[in-house]
Parts: sequence; C-alpha cells; structure tokens
Amino acid sequence: MNTEITEFKMPRFKEIPNVGLYLEQTTKYINECLAPLDITVTASMLSNYVKKGYVEHPVKKQYYADQIAYLFFMSVTKQALSMENILTLFELQKKTYSVETAYDYFCSELENGLHHLFELEEEPAADYKEMPFAKKTLQSVITAISHIIYLNYCFKNISKN
Repeated sequence: MNTEITEFKMPRFKEIPNVGLYLEQTTKYINECLAPLDITVTASMLSNYVKKGYVEHPVKKQYYADQIAYLFFMSVTKQALSMENILTLFELQKKTYSVETAYDYFCSELENGLHHLFELEEEPAADYKEMPFAKKTLQSVITAISHIIYLNYCFKNISKN
C-alpha cells in the first residue's frame, strides 16, 4: 500500500547516535527517521521538552541516545496522547524496564502495528492474559498511534484524488 511504510524501521537504541548531537542535528535525525510517518519535530519543540523537564538537559548542548530515544517516543506518541499521559507512560515504563528495553519494545510493536494495519503482515500473536500491565498499556498506545498514522495516510490520499 505505502512503500515507505513497508520499509519503515525505527532505529533501535544501539543504532541511535550516542556521540552527542546538537539540537539541529537531533531535529534533523528524528525528522529523517520519522519522515515515512509524516511526523516532524522542530528545534523549538525539542527545546520546550527540555525546558519543561520532559527530557534531561543536553550535556554541553549535545543530546545522547537516552535523550534521543525519549524524543522519538514523545514525537510518535504525541500523535495520540496528551503530554500528561506520555509522562505517566514514561514513569510506568521506567519502573518496569530500562530505557533501552522499553524503547526497543516500543519500536518493534510500532512496526508490527503499522505493518499489520497496512496489511503487510499477519496479526502478531500476543497472549494478553500473561502480558504485564506496562506492556498492555504500551500495546494500547501503539494500536492507537498505528490507527492514527493509517488514517492520516488515508486522508492524505483522499485529498490527492
């Protein structure tokens, strides 16, 4: 259906540059990665997230993998959630998983949700009875975000016709 979605991959935690990116570099990197989803961020958005304490302050004006992972998560989830709910989800995930584990799980589930919704793969099997609350909550967020991205794609194509 959408070639960019069929090839879409979120960078995993170990793939995120951890050499220190300046604000403009961070903004460019996030926008390049999220372009297939039509999600963009601005330098002022990222700066505001830092000012409000949603993301740790950059070290010598440079952002590292932990901060960039949070910025990816926030950029995607704000499509469906309020900032208050995003912060609640942050806290839930922090209590349960490391940043790397939570972020990589988020990436995998987002890709699975999008691929399923865009009819690229069969529905992933999941035993929800056995799944921890933190994962169930994140699964629900991913489902909502995947549907919003799909609807945005549909409306974009409707307006082209």
